Amino acid sequence: MDSLTIARVWRSHKPPHAFFESGTLTVARALIGMHLLHDDGHTVRAGRIVETEAYLGPRDLAAHSSRGRTPRTEVMFGPPGHAYVYFIYGFWHCLNVVTGAPGVPHAVLVRALEPLGGLDERTWGPGLLCRALHIDRRLNGVDLRGDVLWIERPPAGTPAARIARSTRIGVDYAGDWAQRPWRFFDRSSPFVSSAPARARIRGAARRALGNNAGG
Repeated sequence: MDSLTIARVWRSHKPPHAFFESGTLTVARALIGMHLLHDDGHTVRAGRIVETEAYLGPRDLAAHSSRGRTPRTEVMFGPPGHAYVYFIYGFWHCLNVVTGAPGVPHAVLVRALEPLGGLDERTWGPGLLCRALHIDRRLNGVDLRGDVLWIERPPAGTPAARIARSTRIGVDYAGDWAQRPWRFFDRSSPFVSSAPARARIRGAARRALGNNAGG
């Protein structure tokens, strides 16, 4: 699907601000199946969210906000529905959706996307999807209901995601908090970060066939 089609079809389905004010676990689950889009002024890139993780700081020791309010985490303490973008390992950017009430540093990490349009790179991991969508720290704090980086509900009639949950990935340092089942994913999607490589190959082939079908 080309950029003009993406922009024309999807800009009218953004969830209300109240959606992001819901409980963080509720939002993390509800985001599965929604669409994430970035318009960089030249290209609109879009993917279907298929994996998320909830972080409920400051008590949650896996959350950045467990270390307190800092310039890095300031966005998490602000109004919900904004992007918290951080940089790790000197290489990767990661995107989080700020949730809950202002002053409560909760967020949902977007971990994987299923490509919909404008994406030619890998999207099965938080750093990979940000690279594919050209998301970096310049987008930290943007309103996710705006016209640059935004979230939308899927079109009516879209099949519901088959949602599963598990413990979060890569947070063993957080002690008992690492055992919380706060990772949500579409168990039918081959683009989930833990899916076998052969499933991704098949999924990418099916998507290519669908994009090239005549009509």
